[in-house]
Amino acid sequence: MAGMSHKRILRYTLVGSVALGSFIAGTYFERKKLWPSQFQLNDLRYLLSAATAFSPVASENNVSRVSQIMKYGFPGLDNIRSFDDFVLSYDRRNRVAHWVFEHLTAERIKKNDEVDRSKCDFKQDESIHLFFRSQNSDYKGSGYDRGHLAAAGNHKFHQKHIEQTFVLSNMAPQVGKGFNRDSWNRLEKHVRRLTKHYTNVYCCTGPLYLPRREADGKNYVKYEVIGANHVAVPTHFFKVVVGETSDQKLEMEAYVMPNQIIDDNVPLSSFQVPPESIERAAGLLFFDNVSRKQFSKINGKKS
Repeated sequence: MAGMSHKRILRYTLVGSVALGSFIAGTYFERKKLWPSQFQLNDLRYLLSAATAFSPVASENNVSRVSQIMKYGFPGLDNIRSFDDFVLSYDRRNRVAHWVFEHLTAERIKKNDEVDRSKCDFKQDESIHLFFRSQNSDYKGSGYDRGHLAAAGNHKFHQKHIEQTFVLSNMAPQVGKGFNRDSWNRLEKHVRRLTKHYTNVYCCTGPLYLPRREADGKNYVKYEVIGANHVAVPTHFFKVVVGETSDQKLEMEAYVMPNQIIDDNVPLSSFQVPPESIERAAGLLFFDNVSRKQFSKINGKKS
């Protein structure tokens, strides 16, 4: 792509093989509430009682950390799993998460000499029924990376935290060179840099399976599956990020990237989309405990 103009690069990346136009359609309709917006933190004990193999019975500290991470609401309540430093909702049919939620601060992501990523191993999530788990064997020879949803680099506070990000329920099949190891990694680093400007950063990440118009003029949702367990390969991935200032102001950024090779010359801002478009496509509601009117900026613009 080296000789391409910037406009042609954008066209290839965002339009060439995906139907983002139909994805964003309907964005500006009124955002409707499909279930109660206020989810009481007292109900966390119920959600966490069978949340994870790491903590089968939620401790007081675990509940406290989850309440920090999920301060502004759950995007959905399907198969919630809590780990020590992130929370996810698992999609048993597709064998990947619906979403993963993280809470970042400058203190929690700073370099820690006691944390060593090289000691981490990819492991199946034994808290998930055997019928619905992904396995390392599913990825072997598939041509896809085991792509983190909760990024390993976001969890340097404790060795156990980074090790837990390698559980396969936190993974999704991602194109390796040109995506997971490049442009997606750039987006993850951007989210970490936000901790320099915000007291708290909340990040929700997940897969999308978007429709594409075929030669017959009809729209189809098509995606590959890999391995004996038929792990779904998402067509796209999203990140919805909220930064909280020291005076409690909130700013949001929302991104969608196609799961394909992306030229590094394409700026991250090219992948910003209205958050409502992701909500409609994913069937989720982000930061639902806060009225969208309370955000001072969305994608850099005053809301």
